[in-house]
Amino acid sequence: MLQPTEKIWYNGKLIPWNDAKIHVLSHVVSYGSSVFEGIRCYLTDRGPAIFRGIDHVRRLLDSAKIYRMEIPFTADQLLSAMVETVRGNGLESCYIRPIVLRGYGDVGVLPRNNPVETYIAAYPWGRYLGEEAINDGVDVCVSSWNRIAPNTLPALAKAGANYMNSQLIRMEAAINGYAEGIALDEAGYVSEGSGENIFVIRDGKVFTPPLGASVLPGITRDSIVKVAQQLQIPIVETIIPRELLYIADEVFFTGTAAEVTPIRSIDRIPVGAGHRGPITERIQSRYFEVVHGKTGDDFGWLTFISSVRDPEPVTA
Repeated sequence: MLQPTEKIWYNGKLIPWNDAKIHVLSHVVSYGSSVFEGIRCYLTDRGPAIFRGIDHVRRLLDSAKIYRMEIPFTADQLLSAMVETVRGNGLESCYIRPIVLRGYGDVGVLPRNNPVETYIAAYPWGRYLGEEAINDGVDVCVSSWNRIAPNTLPALAKAGANYMNSQLIRMEAAINGYAEGIALDEAGYVSEGSGENIFVIRDGKVFTPPLGASVLPGITRDSIVKVAQQLQIPIVETIIPRELLYIADEVFFTGTAAEVTPIRSIDRIPVGAGHRGPITERIQSRYFEVVHGKTGDDFGWLTFISSVRDPEPVTA
């Protein structure tokens, strides 16, 4: 369950958690007109650090641009707002949720007279697929629901409406006793989970679907590609047929919430030896060293809260 904190950033200022409300007839309620991000802030030896905050902000701005939503804040202002929100709530390790939505105005589909509202919340949140999943892995299925087809909804945008598709995938998996579902794209190739990107390992090579397979350009996905390259593990972006999932040596999910989660079985077929494999463990271990500041920040991914001066107030 969601753990409330004290304050939420709203259009340039911190407000009490319980004051962050919208009208039931806001455009977003009827039509799913929101874009959002999920970001982790990790505790390090130098204090809390936001992982790849500016990259998440860029994707948020990209998503808004695709949907013709004008955010009246710069990337630097939004990153500062995240820092302010973490500080304002006295958090050390947390999940950060920026969300931009169309508010109360016209009730029709055309959002011409609906204001664009910007919120940023921060709150504690543990392992998305369970604490034990990081070591033990999870059991998943291939969903009967495909990912959104090209030229229907833009898969490159992290939009609230897209997650209606994700809910169908996740609910079907849960009803059938699985931790998560893997969706195929409209051509029948492997796409992603309901909220995670996917990597498949065979004969020492790591494969991941291309963005053209209705894949969200995951920030963690990109991090894992770079980490694997740093570890000199061959990584290939290519279309992946469903049957490769069943004969893979290792498979794992990535995402801000899921982090790096091994998959131990797919459709009741064990993946490899049925537990986390050695390449997954190497990648996972290095990833956690990076996010917790245990190794050099070679890519400049960490924004240390202590190193950012108090942000100046901003107005929309």
